[in-house]
Amino acid sequence: MTDVAAQYEAFPYPERDPKDEKARLITGSPSHPLELDHHLFGGQRDWSVTIRILVAGGGTGDALIQLAQVLTSAGRAYEITYIDLSTASRKVAEARAKTRGLKGITFITGSLLDAPQYGPFDYIDCCGVLHHLPEPQDGFDALAAAVAPEGGIGLMVYAPFGRSGVYPLQDAFGALTQGLSPQQKLARAKAMFKALPEGHPFKRNPHLVDHKQSDAGFYDLLLHSQDRPYRIDQLSQSLSNSGLAIGGLPQAFLYDLERFTQRPDGMDDVTAMALAEKLDGTIKTHVVYARLKSSSPKVAGQSDRAVPHLKGVSAGALAKVVASTGEIPVTLNGVTHKVSLPKQAGRVIAGIDGRRDIAALRAGAGLDPLAWAATWPKTSRTLEQFGLLLYSRLLT
Repeated sequence: MTDVAAQYEAFPYPERDPKDEKARLITGSPSHPLELDHHLFGGQRDWSVTIRILVAGGGTGDALIQLAQVLTSAGRAYEITYIDLSTASRKVAEARAKTRGLKGITFITGSLLDAPQYGPFDYIDCCGVLHHLPEPQDGFDALAAAVAPEGGIGLMVYAPFGRSGVYPLQDAFGALTQGLSPQQKLARAKAMFKALPEGHPFKRNPHLVDHKQSDAGFYDLLLHSQDRPYRIDQLSQSLSNSGLAIGGLPQAFLYDLERFTQRPDGMDDVTAMALAEKLDGTIKTHVVYARLKSSSPKVAGQSDRAVPHLKGVSAGALAKVVASTGEIPVTLNGVTHKVSLPKQAGRVIAGIDGRRDIAALRAGAGLDPLAWAATWPKTSRTLEQFGLLLYSRLLT
């Protein structure tokens, strides 16, 4: 058994108790159905058609449960294939699905490199896996071969700058725990961790929390034997090598060079994003949606039939703040940004319920064509940049 396999058998990750499914649903990015629809299908996916999904390297099941539960609650048909090398992680994922009574899931113990033999899939989730493979490019290639021609992939990989302090500790802990069992490695590493000076870059990094949450989190963050981070330009290149391209960024604002300085004429998008990442310094993971280069890019919110949803905030509360101040605070990676919006946008935002389309919202807001043109396009673009607004007809 490899060190990676032994790790996930001893410490299934992330640590989850199936009994907790009765009290809460863990949601996140990538792979919320609203978000994947927005970034990959332009918010216009026909949800009356069954969606075929692969959860590649599904771990203890966070993405699997989110996808299956949200689609079940919306009354939408799906077929999900879960695949992971860890039998211990699979048992947790299966137990979580059973607790919720979720159906339509096929569980496979195996490698995501075998994904093409089970496809094609309309959507593939691969969160926190590719950067742990011996040859990550093989993983990108396998996912590209498994996705349907007009489908897409939601993935997360580690980023270097927001994880400052991690890699020196991984190297040191790895060298000093060779030959030990996973449990012995954990005990020795925790003892060494207690002796670290307060000025160590890891202890100065406020963005790292996994080591505080569980033994599995500590092990995955600081004792993993295969872990390579990607800058956004490196991620873009790996996708391109597999015939894929970035199709969407849930928090695109973080990669906007204009936050810091005027973008030089002629600079390409990837170079600009890479420089923004270096200037930001807080990005510890990249969450992106990817599509085949041969597919047709789709832009959300371009039709009167587009249906907006708010994420992480209620329409009433947001509308009230926008109408009164024209400014909202948005916190990303521990940094709060003041975001300006037209005060008139409050009248539109108040009507967003995930069922009304743009035409209905325009009529309900009572804005004339000129006022609408000066209000909604800017508001929509701004909220989308922060991941606060998504388009999807999932609930209609």
